[in-house]
Amino acid sequence: MTYAKRLHALMLGLAVSASIPALAAQEITGRPVEHQLNMQTPVTGVGADIYSLHNWMMIVCLVIFVAVFGVMFYSVFKHRKALGHKPATFHESTTVEIAWTIVPFLIVIGMALPATKTVIALKDTSNADITIKATGMQWKWGYDYLNGEGQGISFLSNLSTPRSQIGEPGVAPTAARGENYLLEVDNEMVVPVGKKIRMVFTANDVIHAWTIPAFAIKQDAIPGFVRDGWFKADQVGVYRGNCVELCGKDHAFMPIVVRVVSAEDYTAWVAGEKKRMAALADDPTKVWTIDELKTKGETVYAANCVACHQANGKGLPNAFPALDGSPAVTGAKDHQIDVLLHGQDTPGFPGAMPPWPQLSDTDIAAVITYTRNTWSNKAAENIVQPAEVLAARSKQ
Repeated sequence: MTYAKRLHALMLGLAVSASIPALAAQEITGRPVEHQLNMQTPVTGVGADIYSLHNWMMIVCLVIFVAVFGVMFYSVFKHRKALGHKPATFHESTTVEIAWTIVPFLIVIGMALPATKTVIALKDTSNADITIKATGMQWKWGYDYLNGEGQGISFLSNLSTPRSQIGEPGVAPTAARGENYLLEVDNEMVVPVGKKIRMVFTANDVIHAWTIPAFAIKQDAIPGFVRDGWFKADQVGVYRGNCVELCGKDHAFMPIVVRVVSAEDYTAWVAGEKKRMAALADDPTKVWTIDELKTKGETVYAANCVACHQANGKGLPNAFPALDGSPAVTGAKDHQIDVLLHGQDTPGFPGAMPPWPQLSDTDIAAVITYTRNTWSNKAAENIVQPAEVLAARSKQ
């Protein structure tokens, strides 16, 4: 085989391998695969464009690499002093100068034109069928369906991988890790297939980043700012991602899961979610017993507070304050209600307590009552009713 044919075969083989998403492992749509060599298989039009651009530019870079180093090594080997060659005496060549100016310019243009078209498409969030706001928080995502079918639906999405699979600091996991370890949530974001979904991103504490590789969407969620992006999934399935901005202790534990369903299934899901929300809309005038509030509060605490303040209420030294024995918990209940609704900076700790206005009045009353009557806490004002939270919220 001639040198030219060998080079052609090598380039063809590398180009083919660049488009293979995984090696020695079955491809699983919507999440990383063992021994993966390339990006996840895209399921959006823009994702397919990015995938093609990636492979095209890899081939261009490979051709340039082979050409430059091929000429360099050939020149060094064939024109070395040992063969009797003498160095040329010319200092410049107009032809060469023109060639190495025009050729790179044409290469850059050939790469920039399709890339620019794709970048412009990435930013075009107009004419969306559904608009969803994603709010990053330590360490979960909140979703609010703002426009389109499903408007009014709102929920929090927490990691659902059991702690028995994760373990604790200094303690090994006690259960085998599942297939979607750290990539599963209790409430998935659901969207219909073939519809343009505009995503609006923000955060209520630090910078987070929302990304689904299969959708080719990645956008920072920044406190005090609103940014947006979009996707239109062409294939039904479950697609997984993570927060990809280092956001604190449990950064690795805030996955993103989007379930793409048919139009009919999406309509059914919307109806079910609205019924669920109506059922959970507690009457704020209802008077609860302390035991009822403590039971409900324990569930709210486990879902929203345990990551920072720990199950034993001891917090984390130099990171998150303890609630066990804290004056903020054992003191006046109005102050604790205000902290839950508006947040607070804690002296001596780097992270601020974020506000939790997305919790219902009953949830806030329950979790406050739970913390004031748990561990060593025996607060004088030991119970908070939903009506008190509603009154404090109305003063905002």
